[in-house]
Amino acid sequence: MVQARPLGRKRAGGLLAALALMGCAEAPLPQVKPAPRPVVMAEPAPVVAPETPASAAARAYYAEVQRGLLGQGLLRTDGGGPDTPYTDRMLADNFIRVALYDEYDRSATSTVQRQTTSALRRWQQPVRVGLRFGDSVSEQTRATDTARVGSYLQRLQGLTGHPIRLDDNRPNFWVYIVSEDERAALGPVLRAAMPSLTANDVSGITAMQRSTYCIVYAQSAGSSGVYTGAFAVIRAEHPDLLRLSCIHEEIAQGLGLPNDSPKARPSIFNDDEEFALLTTQDEMMLRILYNPALRPGMTEPEARPIVETLARRLMGGES
Repeated sequence: MVQARPLGRKRAGGLLAALALMGCAEAPLPQVKPAPRPVVMAEPAPVVAPETPASAAARAYYAEVQRGLLGQGLLRTDGGGPDTPYTDRMLADNFIRVALYDEYDRSATSTVQRQTTSALRRWQQPVRVGLRFGDSVSEQTRATDTARVGSYLQRLQGLTGHPIRLDDNRPNFWVYIVSEDERAALGPVLRAAMPSLTANDVSGITAMQRSTYCIVYAQSAGSSGVYTGAFAVIRAEHPDLLRLSCIHEEIAQGLGLPNDSPKARPSIFNDDEEFALLTTQDEMMLRILYNPALRPGMTEPEARPIVETLARRLMGGES
């Protein structure tokens, strides 16, 4: 049996150049008719769909959200500093809460935000990310987002030691960047990619509330804790930093850090929005998650002694 569950929601062309060679000689040279130049057909740029009233309203709303958060000193991009110290004990406790608890209690008909115990989950097969854009997303934005996602995946692969890359042909982790109207029409795509999703799960995306900035679902085989697929949705209307923040959080959560904790600081796994991008503590949690000493399906009593040992090593000793 394949189980799918919501992991987390972030709230509140080419140029063709010709080179001519010129020379001189004492005697006239026979004239050679130049070969015809090959005709290079550039691929047409994607046609950008006109912005709808719903999308325009969302764009204005989230621009104001980002301005408000930045005005409060939130959405930090420094990864943490002297004002956000943490110890090996804090790191271990935060890992347990983020990796071994779920943020949502899910049934076939409802999804309630409530902390529930779970088991350790992560990928065993390579993670192949398929990045998809709605017609509303411009070519320039697509290029920027693709570069950012690719760079981020390289960073995640370095942290975890697990194969993670962009793969447009055989994705098992889909990331859709779509507008309001495009997201509302994602139902058939969602059901085809993750057949185990319930109608309630699908509506969690197609009818996503304004307070949810982005969302990711992941599926595992039975109770094994081994992820076999994931599907993330990010609003195309987000301004740059909020958009990048969603990329960081949803992909990291889809690797096996599904929960948020108010005690995790510095961390993106915290609903206070203090940090926009992956922090130093988040990097350590990813290193712990994919350490071979742990295995998918472990419960908290099984995992905690190992996690505490790994945290001490990462922090350089007892504290």
